[in-house]
Amino acid sequence: MIRVGLADDQRLFTAGMAMVIDSQPDMAVAWQAVDGAEAVEQQRTDPVDLLLMDVQMPGTDGLSATRTLVDSGARCRIVVLTTFDTDEYVIEGIEAGAAGFLLKNTPPEELLEALRTVHRGDSVVSASSTRRLLRHVRPLLGGGSGPEAPPARETRRALESLTPREREVLTAVARGYTNSEICELLVLSMPTVKTHVGNVLAKTGARDRVQAVLFAFRAGLVDRQDLLRDA
Repeated sequence: MIRVGLADDQRLFTAGMAMVIDSQPDMAVAWQAVDGAEAVEQQRTDPVDLLLMDVQMPGTDGLSATRTLVDSGARCRIVVLTTFDTDEYVIEGIEAGAAGFLLKNTPPEELLEALRTVHRGDSVVSASSTRRLLRHVRPLLGGGSGPEAPPARETRRALESLTPREREVLTAVARGYTNSEICELLVLSMPTVKTHVGNVLAKTGARDRVQAVLFAFRAGLVDRQDLLRDA
């Protein structure tokens, strides 16, 4: 049974989220918290496998709570919840150690699949969600219509360690393709794709696919026009 914690000050939202999660035979909401501090305390006393964390909450916000939990070695995987109308902290959340991010209006079926995916240790977002999200995330990475800044030395070194095929796989991941779609795109078997993805994560120092996407942007493998074409 996957135990889930919810941290959000919007009671109606968490109540609805809890109903969706509790309707599944393989997962259940263990507790709900109204701010980051309460979520940290709840995780300390009653650990869960997954924690859905809102960004903007009164008191201790979700980003601060995420850093605290990750730095303390908490074993739960944290998913940042965001709305692009108000939240501009997606990248900060991922860099703080979150396993991924979801829009608050994610359809229930996508939400449930995302939770199962992140519980398995992969990215929390679906391919279609990734493409939508990255169009908004791009400005936060310093992108624009002008020339790109050259990647940092560490990024260049990691990029140079990738084989040509690994670069192709990383670019596909950054554009939001799933492993199955990469198989079709590059005419590779699933075991081969999984091996390449694993190598990409190891060589770039990325914890998961979401961080690999950030690396691809910073390395200049994907730009704004790529996203506009693929979205």
